[in-house]
Amino acid sequence: MVANSKTLGVSIECPPEKVYEFISDPENLPKWATAFCKSVTKSDGEWIVETPDGPMKIRFVERNKFGALDHYVSPMPGQEILNPMRVIPNGSGSEVIFTLFQLPGMSDDKYLEDAGLVERDLRTLKNVLEGDFNNS
Repeated sequence: MVANSKTLGVSIECPPEKVYEFISDPENLPKWATAFCKSVTKSDGEWIVETPDGPMKIRFVERNKFGALDHYVSPMPGQEILNPMRVIPNGSGSEVIFTLFQLPGMSDDKYLEDAGLVERDLRTLKNVLEGDFNNS
């Protein structure tokens, strides 16, 4: 069975290399992923994100030249949820895209709510990076 999915994006007036470096550092999550991340710590080599639903492990794919920032969150032991994410060049700036899947058992209302939270976080990312870039 194929899950419902929605790809959300934002254009950012900031070079893709800078956007990639910022997003790929888990310590920056509380600065832009505010709907998802209250804080982040590293414990025993793993990143733990404090979320509104409790602590979750997060791991990004290895750094790469393709702009892939796919990451997995583990809300409970034995469960990993893939969050595909990319940074691609867009003129002198960047396009950040994030694909959200409707998880099994997730209501349509919860899925739409999550999409709204991702959109909010992407807008925050844009504001943070454009503010930093324009002030540097």
